[in-house]
Amino acid sequence: MSRLSKHKKKKGKWWKIPLLLLTLIILAGGIYVYTVYSGAKSTVDEKMHKQVASINHELTEKKMEEQKSLNILLMGVDERSYDSGRSDALMVLTLDPSNNRSQLVSIPRDTRTEMVGNAPQSGSLDKINHAYAFGGADMAINTVENFLDIELDYYVKVNMEGLADLVNSVGGVTVQNSIDWVGTNGYHYKKGQLTLNGSQALRYVRMRYEDPKGDLGRNERQRQIIKAIVDKGASVGSVNKIGDVMDVLGNNVTTNMDFNTMKDLMLNYRSAQKDMTTYQMTGSGTKINGIYYLQVSDQEIQEVHNMIKEYSS
Repeated sequence: MSRLSKHKKKKGKWWKIPLLLLTLIILAGGIYVYTVYSGAKSTVDEKMHKQVASINHELTEKKMEEQKSLNILLMGVDERSYDSGRSDALMVLTLDPSNNRSQLVSIPRDTRTEMVGNAPQSGSLDKINHAYAFGGADMAINTVENFLDIELDYYVKVNMEGLADLVNSVGGVTVQNSIDWVGTNGYHYKKGQLTLNGSQALRYVRMRYEDPKGDLGRNERQRQIIKAIVDKGASVGSVNKIGDVMDVLGNNVTTNMDFNTMKDLMLNYRSAQKDMTTYQMTGSGTKINGIYYLQVSDQEIQEVHNMIKEYSS
């Protein structure tokens, strides 16, 4: 059985995770009255929408009109007051409406690759999550495109610092914790079901060293929290909280999609949700000049390139 076949088993309700932003804004095609629609449109177009030079907008728009497959870069960026931030979570989502399927590929943050873009670090070898710190969304996009030899159509950047506010805006979340540990905040994350507020949830997704799975475990917790937000945010009882949710999204999400693009994506690419494949890229850990990197083999890179191209054909 191929690795891709194995990963095809990993399906379920969390296909909605990469579409968190779209789901919370549109929420199943117009449940909300015009005032909410208008407020969401204003938030997206005025606060969240930001074009980037690294993506050919006209070409992407044409692909949308023809309902061709799209590649979307999803970035969870840890932006704090004292630095420009690094992309702690990097995923490429491919939507293939013609075949009613989609694919999500996770790229480990420590992956060593060439930096590409308009920054002094361009051409050097570094961790892929440093590309955002060096040159923002443009450099992250260029670096991922070069790494996998693919073309990206859209990007969605979520500031992980805003995750706490997002959790609080839906009234907290409940998750199933797989390991027992105590956070730096002194909170005991007991094994089993936990109900977390924003601050507790943020530390839950940031913990890495107490987890024997390392970054893989961290990625699982990120998906877990985001799924919990989606489930809570889409519930009937949270309808009156949409204004708070939109405020948080407006302050913490940046994307080159405007509101009409999001609406078209939800309407015309909805069928891609029917069959989602997930894949986590792997490699071998090594230290170079005392710094830890993940070396991803050329074979692994080529295989992932082929996977994305096959979904994009």
